[in-house]
Amino acid sequence: MEHEAHAAHAHQHAAGATWSTAVRATLHCLTGCAIGEVLGMVIGTALGWGNVPTLVLAIVLAFFFGYALTLRGVLVAGVDLKAAIRVALAADTLSIAVMELIDNGVIALWPGAMDAGLDDALFWWVLALALAAAFVITTPVNKWMIGRGKGHAVVHQYHH
Repeated sequence: MEHEAHAAHAHQHAAGATWSTAVRATLHCLTGCAIGEVLGMVIGTALGWGNVPTLVLAIVLAFFFGYALTLRGVLVAGVDLKAAIRVALAADTLSIAVMELIDNGVIALWPGAMDAGLDDALFWWVLALALAAAFVITTPVNKWMIGRGKGHAVVHQYHH
């Protein structure tokens, strides 16, 4: 009986591991990351910070907003705050980490991007390219996680 329940549970996760589901999960993650990235860059620039502190702030805010978007949805489903935080951490940590690694790697390695100001088209073009690259690379990661009942598969339990 336990084996049948486990097999049904595994089938449910595998069935949810479509590219469409992975794209939606990645777009969700991308939204939080983009909000945090841009806000971090704006704050760091406005305060006259250097590249490293601004980048650190952008990464921290990307994680914050990524988690916050998931947390909001899980709380609306009626989950208590402590459990909702655990769900958000489990669902988003790897996705946000991969996205931030790719996104900030592109920005850091693109000639002149780290020194481009908010009023410079180079900043916005490289940011858009970096977020697009992060999306393309993170989508298969999310598909893999969802297929194993992890990542956004955990969040989807609360959306029904």
